[in-house]
Amino acid sequence: MRPSGNAGRTDMAKAGSTDEIRLHGFNAVQAVFARRPETIRKVYLAEALIPRLQPLLKWCVANRVGYRVVEEDDLRRLAASSHHEGVVADVLREAPLPLTAWLRDLAEGPACALWLDGVGNPHNLGAILRSAANFGAAVLLPKHSPLQLSGAAARVAEGGAEAVPMVRLGREDNAIAQLRGAGFGLAATVVDGGDDAFAAALPSRLVYILGNEGEGMSPALAEACDLRLSIPGTGAVESLNVAAATAVLLAQWYRAQ
Repeated sequence: MRPSGNAGRTDMAKAGSTDEIRLHGFNAVQAVFARRPETIRKVYLAEALIPRLQPLLKWCVANRVGYRVVEEDDLRRLAASSHHEGVVADVLREAPLPLTAWLRDLAEGPACALWLDGVGNPHNLGAILRSAANFGAAVLLPKHSPLQLSGAAARVAEGGAEAVPMVRLGREDNAIAQLRGAGFGLAATVVDGGDDAFAAALPSRLVYILGNEGEGMSPALAEACDLRLSIPGTGAVESLNVAAATAVLLAQWYRAQ
């Protein structure tokens, strides 16, 4: 069984509250509208997108949520990006789940999660979220990690950010114990010296631990893992970046279920 798995000068300012996030990109905004419309606070859009966004705009009118048709330059300033795809929305940020709550509500059977140890680039996070949504994985954030969803990450995820549970870990040793208690094996992903990721026997409940591209994961965390895995290749490049490696690893786990 396959596993299964949010033009005045003031308006031009970025979302002012730490509880809000400014999203841009058609699929990112549509995904929030589909899953948690009550969190939408304001919408800005290009005139050309009015027909495609009719359900969202009707919902805004019915629920007294403001929307404004603006020019291309305004959208670029609002999104701080030229890749806005004609729509920007201010929405309430969704807090990560505590690990205990995620494990409590997790369905029986196969499950996969990605422990992001030091990953910080928003475009990498977005690509990781897109792959995680496709393969039904959760994202685990270390206790003190500053990593959080941004507008850029949500756009790259193409709506996938709304489909992926983001989970906040507690103390590292406690998190490892809780995950093992729920039947998860832990796999450190390393550039060299690990077992072949395509040949290794993978547990049906698995946490891949992924480090950043510069320093990798912490040695202590790698040492605590049950498996050390490397992705084989031609050697023409030193390694895949963390987002590409994630897609490969998730596909291999998914295929084995």
